[in-house]
Amino acid sequence: MCQLLGMNCNTPTDVSFSFAGFAQRGGRTDHHADGWGIAFFEGRGVRLFVDSSAASDSPVAELIRRYPIKSRHVISHIRKATVGEVALENCHPFVRELWGRYWVFAHNGDLKDYAVRLHGQFRPVGSTDSEHAFCWLMQELAKAHASVPPVDELTRTLAELVPQIARHGTFNMLLSNGQALWAHASTKLCYVVRRHPFTSARLADEDLSVNFAECTTPDDRVAVVATTPLTCDEHWTLFEAGALKVFQDGALLAP
Repeated sequence: MCQLLGMNCNTPTDVSFSFAGFAQRGGRTDHHADGWGIAFFEGRGVRLFVDSSAASDSPVAELIRRYPIKSRHVISHIRKATVGEVALENCHPFVRELWGRYWVFAHNGDLKDYAVRLHGQFRPVGSTDSEHAFCWLMQELAKAHASVPPVDELTRTLAELVPQIARHGTFNMLLSNGQALWAHASTKLCYVVRRHPFTSARLADEDLSVNFAECTTPDDRVAVVATTPLTCDEHWTLFEAGALKVFQDGALLAP
């Protein structure tokens, strides 16, 4: 299946360390070689980079590794095609506008017999079950609220909607509107929260380490969500099956 990476912080943070290891899973340390993408929120705007080639060999991925874009909300995806051909329009993350805000979504898993009706403004461009599910989520959120609600209210709505998709198969997903990061696990997701006192970490997929104490302040806080642990010397917490978690300002919010 595909691989997911999400980052949520209380201050704009460089994701290049985590992405350096994550990108190796796109064809080098793993077999997810059917495209990749990454989205960075900057204020209300979004920088989106997608490529249908393998992340480990992509010149665009190399640009991201070398260009320290700082963001408080990042979602990245490495694709192993199951539904939909290998094509640019089928690369995650997907982006839509709702209530004057961009929403970014990425999915890992397969949805069986998923053909819910789309009757609003949200339509898929590509042919993946993932984009279809994202459009349905946006459609139902728009029906449930007249304008952007608080994060806790959005979480309650998503807790009602997400199981309706997950019952069709495996639905590990990341979603953000630049206010928070929502993550749902059907099967496999984990997270780590980095905070003071910061320590060193070494990537599991590449011979690279960093001392976070040298590039942070005591007030910084960074939450990283991934399909499997990106580092081999940090304590990553596994999601429970069916869990929907929300991260804001680099912290896991209480249910």
